[in-house]
Amino acid sequence: MQYEDRVDALVAPKGSLEMLSQDEISRLSEESGPLHDLFHRCALAILNCGSDSDDPQAVMEEFKDFEIRIVQQERGVKLQLKNAPGSAFVDGKMISSVREMLFSVLRDIIFTQHEILARGLEDASSDKLTNVVFELLRNANVFRRIQNPDMIVCWGGHSIARHEYDYTKRVGHELGLRELNICTGCGPGAMKGPMKGAAIAHAKQRIKNGIYLGLTEPGIIAAESPNPIVNQLVIMPDIEKRLEAFVRAGHGIVVFPGGAGTAEEILYILGILLHPKNAGVPFPLVFTGPKESADYFEQIHAFIGEVLGSEAQNKYRIIIEDEVEVARAMKQGMEEVRQYRKAHQDAFYYNWKLHIPEEFQYPFEPTHEKVRELNLHFNQETHLLAADLRRAFSSIVAGNVKAQGVAYIKEFGPFEIHGDKALLAKLDALLQAFVRQQRMKLPGSAYVPCYKVITD
Repeated sequence: MQYEDRVDALVAPKGSLEMLSQDEISRLSEESGPLHDLFHRCALAILNCGSDSDDPQAVMEEFKDFEIRIVQQERGVKLQLKNAPGSAFVDGKMISSVREMLFSVLRDIIFTQHEILARGLEDASSDKLTNVVFELLRNANVFRRIQNPDMIVCWGGHSIARHEYDYTKRVGHELGLRELNICTGCGPGAMKGPMKGAAIAHAKQRIKNGIYLGLTEPGIIAAESPNPIVNQLVIMPDIEKRLEAFVRAGHGIVVFPGGAGTAEEILYILGILLHPKNAGVPFPLVFTGPKESADYFEQIHAFIGEVLGSEAQNKYRIIIEDEVEVARAMKQGMEEVRQYRKAHQDAFYYNWKLHIPEEFQYPFEPTHEKVRELNLHFNQETHLLAADLRRAFSSIVAGNVKAQGVAYIKEFGPFEIHGDKALLAKLDALLQAFVRQQRMKLPGSAYVPCYKVITD
């Protein structure tokens, strides 16, 4: 069936956000202003869901004639779209999931701008930042009154092989059969597969209120457009708040194969779990993939052991080619989380007790100067080393797919990563393995490294 390439439409919200102030409309309507540019980019990513591209600049160029503006009418606010991607429509009518996510973007941008960033968070305390994440999730109606923890966060790459994607669906299916819900970064690949598998399992179990929570942020959304299974989408202001939202709202994590972004996520959670204050906090963590991915996890496991030590390795299990065991391990872990939260009078819907050091909370905007200044040396506490290693991988993600990072690389050349010779040799070996396995870009794309590893 052939669909129109471009569609003009006037779209109304579904059930919420029907009224905006004149100030909000004015700021979002200033075509030369940063807020309108942010809304334009995120809206295009939503409308272009299902795209095979992970190049935000290419998407912007392809749809350079796309326009969006807010129309205030007597009966509420609507969005006027011009030259929108035709894949978001069926017979001229916008697909319901796309319409919901489009207004989720508007909701989160307005709330973040008017209620969060207006406060000024440059010198915010750790507790204040945790409360900000809570408020963002609450405003998006993420929280539920539940009797048992059930939210499984699934991390993994958008650029994965077909057999790896199929395995993520099987794991999601087993999780769904055990009445567990799914949270991912909301994009394609390992972010879509678990949701797809769980959706089928929920249908088998006659679960009509299954949750498929997608957490993203403006810098990544254009490269990883939300998949249509997501039924709760939240746009966090930056990668650090996105990562904190995963571990505060989630009850356990399953990690599938991926590239630099997945390594960043692994280092984030391990750095937190390695902090002495979290020594007794249960947090189920499983690395898993099909048998063809066993070597990948051996590389990751070896890197963690050599750089962070055996204590870090003890924080997770590796399960290969056994989706049933993965689901059973997470289901058992949910009971451990439930008992701990009850004993410590902590909420099931938000993990207040988990201590997240400030090094993992303050936004890190990768620039060439900041990347050079990363402390990648062994002579420091392990969780602090994990924090700067996380920033190194975050920089590579930015240089690979984020519009601002790509622009920096184009203007100034690759990021220079400095540090201990032995440490960086292990880092470089892992990154080269990602490149060989085509985990840095979608299969078929030529990868030009956005970084140089330079030993001191």
